Amino acid sequence: MKIDPANPVPPKVTRRVGPDDIPDHVPPELVRSAGIIYGPEFLADPYKFFPAMHEKFPPIFYDVGPFGNAWVMTKHEDALFALRHAEYFSTEDATPFPRDPEDYFNFIPIEIDPPDHRKYRNIVDPLVSPKGVLELEDSIRTLANELIDDVIDKGGCEFDEAFGRPLPVLVFLDLMGLPRDMCDDFVEWAIALLHSNDREIMGQTMVKISDYLKGAIAEKEANPDKGLISRIVQAEFDGRPISEKEKFGFVIFLFIAGLDTVFATLNNIWLWLARNPERVQEIIDNPDNINSQVEELLRVFSVTFSGRTVAKDIEMRGVQMKKGDKVTSILPACNYDPDVFPNPTEVDFTRPKKIILAFTVGVHSCMGAHLARLEIKIALQEWLKRIPEFKLKPGTEIVYRPGGVIGPHHLPLVW
Repeated sequence: MKIDPANPVPPKVTRRVGPDDIPDHVPPELVRSAGIIYGPEFLADPYKFFPAMHEKFPPIFYDVGPFGNAWVMTKHEDALFALRHAEYFSTEDATPFPRDPEDYFNFIPIEIDPPDHRKYRNIVDPLVSPKGVLELEDSIRTLANELIDDVIDKGGCEFDEAFGRPLPVLVFLDLMGLPRDMCDDFVEWAIALLHSNDREIMGQTMVKISDYLKGAIAEKEANPDKGLISRIVQAEFDGRPISEKEKFGFVIFLFIAGLDTVFATLNNIWLWLARNPERVQEIIDNPDNINSQVEELLRVFSVTFSGRTVAKDIEMRGVQMKKGDKVTSILPACNYDPDVFPNPTEVDFTRPKKIILAFTVGVHSCMGAHLARLEIKIALQEWLKRIPEFKLKPGTEIVYRPGGVIGPHHLPLVW
């Protein structure tokens, strides 16, 4: 059924959960309970778990668990196909966040497949295109140095609180046109939504976010600025103004997507830097290679997955997937595919350029990818210029929280 985001209706989907809810067409030998995002082996070290998936599991298997059952893909080639072929793998109902069926909306543009997808991307592209984000470079560098100023003389900091989160989140809030002084509240909501793994808590949090953003949308309609929300609420296409449902679905999707991913990525990278001082020096000694360094670190420390719904029956690697089945591409595992990236666990800043899946690919590739790359680049340049030697605080135990965005919970550093 074609989606009409201006007049959205809840999709008719079958949600399957646990070992007693497996479709008849799934071969028993392909059923696994991998514990992705929640199991003790995963949480002990996700970035050992991801590459090991290529040895431990079939390339495509049916994963059952408390958060839903789905086909899982770990091969780079398979994920590329799924991400590029919306005719087989649709983004309808692709997000895990609860919505009120009586006040339903689509997450835009992630849940809108071609050809309608592009008209929504066109609204925000001027601000998030490579050219658009370069206009933010000076302000991002200024912010990075202000954050470093606050901690450089203290001999240490909670990296996640002092730099890893505020850098990308404050940049994002400025881009959206949202107030910086609400940062702590926004972060609290993001953590509850992305890491509670409790449908009741997620539902309550969605209500808080929705109430706030509806007020923010009304404010931008009355007093527009140059931010993303204002661009969205004033948009017109197909000879009509954007509808209220479309405005809200677009704004709330950007809000959720923008608060956690770069933060988690920075935490992962700085943990690796703290454990590998000789590689820090390699980065410092090769400033002209910064773009390749960023790309390789994004490959090794990808933080998200990509969910789809099978739109029509398809066979891949001899596996029959039926319309309505859920599919998850484990993007970090795909970026460790040894058939594409030889010695995949090695961080190699001279690795030949190939497609990485940190930001997915295809029509649904991450809108914030160019901004994320710039933020990581600037963070590395400015931090290593001023704090080139640092390590984990002695006695630190690295803890990963269950959730769909992967990164250490806390990262205390000393220097």
